[in-house]
Amino acid sequence: MISPEEMQRGHAEHTSSATKLRHFLANSNEILACPGVHDGFSARIALSVGFSALYMTGAGTTASRLGHADLGIATQSDMRAHAEMIANIDAKVPLIADADTGYGGPIMVARTVEQYARSGVAGMHIEDQVQTKRCGHLGGKELVDLDTFASRIRAAVAARKRIGSDIVIIARTDALQGFGYDEAIRRLKFVRDLGADVGFLEGMTSKEMFRSAVKDLAPWPLLLNMVEGGITPTISIDEAQEIGLRIIIHPLATINPAYQAIKDQLEKLKNTGRMDHDPKLTPQFIFNVCGLRDSMAVDADAGGKSFSVDP
Repeated sequence: MISPEEMQRGHAEHTSSATKLRHFLANSNEILACPGVHDGFSARIALSVGFSALYMTGAGTTASRLGHADLGIATQSDMRAHAEMIANIDAKVPLIADADTGYGGPIMVARTVEQYARSGVAGMHIEDQVQTKRCGHLGGKELVDLDTFASRIRAAVAARKRIGSDIVIIARTDALQGFGYDEAIRRLKFVRDLGADVGFLEGMTSKEMFRSAVKDLAPWPLLLNMVEGGITPTISIDEAQEIGLRIIIHPLATINPAYQAIKDQLEKLKNTGRMDHDPKLTPQFIFNVCGLRDSMAVDADAGGKSFSVDP
């Protein structure tokens, strides 16, 4: 697993996170581990733990912003605004973000790339489902034909070049479930040759398939979607690196534990009228996780006195 220090090494402070991600993929054989974050608070916690990159989960975004399942309900505006907020909590740390189907035809896909890039996103994945998409680990997915998928990737690559951005274009196919492995690989090879930077074969079902995909698409970097409890077998970051995968995302890394902790505390409050209290978790502690001292320093450096007394 790449360390934060290794990710930052050799890069000036002004280097964009997209350029850092692109440089990493081109010049390292390490794997990049990206925990899925579903809101600003979970992103802050992941950064405090020391992860060198983050992943904005579409399912988590839909759940946290809209309170709905991942059924293509979140719009481009919902997703871009969420990605921009997370990407700019620490703009030095690359954020890979779900961009679903690109939200329309080639013109809309291009607009999505432009907006994500200008929002500070380092990498984004675009898939070959129909517009009324669903989570990759649900059944009944419908796909567009290869020509339509190709038009999305062409539009994305052209938009990236047109605006002079290093944003990494990740091509995702969901063809495995309905059309099989050979068709999924055929689709990925086709869009790889159109300029997609990374491949994403969704819903792989065995370690043998991981190895085959890496071999069949080499030396193209591949991303593994590690959805615990889904249809993909769970492997460690070290195992994924040994197989030759280059990026591993854990979309449920924060939303699953958040669900259990919140539910446990709310049930206790409902049933007993009290909540458990960890003395460490004061309001000041939580605010400091969210950058309180950094914000106070900005005020003080500018000569402000609003926060001259510690809150």
